Amino acid sequence: MPTLTLRYEQTPIKEYHLKKGQSLTIGRKSTNDVVIENLGVSGHHAKIDSIDDNFLLTDLQSRNGTFVNEKLISSHWLKHGDLITIGKHTLAFAFAEGETRPPAADESAMEQTMVIETDQYQSMLAKSFPQAEQQIERQTVGVLSFLAGGAGDVKLTKKLTRVGKDSSCDVVVGGLMVGKVAATISQRPAGYYLSYVGGMAKPKVNGELVKESVKLEEFDIIEIGSSKLQFVTDYSYKK
Repeated sequence: MPTLTLRYEQTPIKEYHLKKGQSLTIGRKSTNDVVIENLGVSGHHAKIDSIDDNFLLTDLQSRNGTFVNEKLISSHWLKHGDLITIGKHTLAFAFAEGETRPPAADESAMEQTMVIETDQYQSMLAKSFPQAEQQIERQTVGVLSFLAGGAGDVKLTKKLTRVGKDSSCDVVVGGLMVGKVAATISQRPAGYYLSYVGGMAKPKVNGELVKESVKLEEFDIIEIGSSKLQFVTDYSYKK
């Protein structure tokens, strides 16, 4: 069972165990699993999800960012020895001595699109003045990113996106009990909603069965058959 060791500067504070099939949240608010009482830490700063035998760290759009081995990340497959920096605290990720370590997840594509070098990030921050924000129109689109049972990203640009094992679906997933159209994702003024359509294998969002419809939130984990996807928001700007 891998562990996270929370440290302030070089002083260990507490050790946390990461269990398979569970998630762990990190932030300043007391409702988190790992509470870091520091004003430089967002209320809900980051989380770690157990995906098969690996662990995925995701920054929850925190104000000051999440770093792994001194690189700013959006999402990152954790490896033995990784050092997570949040504010002035660090979290050391490690497997127990003698514990079988799973094969490293293929994150090459993720690093190309989601990891931002620190100097680039600082340059972006310098250009992000409030005055500029008022002069541009922000447009957003939902994205489904395959974590297992598929590859790549699917932008949810349609009013209704079909998910199922039929080749005509916008998002094709596998599984014997999955319906030809297992679920739909509808784009509404209030956000994106996932609805169950058919098949013996009902979709799950964050481990909970979807019996009818549920609103998708940033970084939700969707399971349909043998596929796992993460819902994220892609931001684009237009003058």
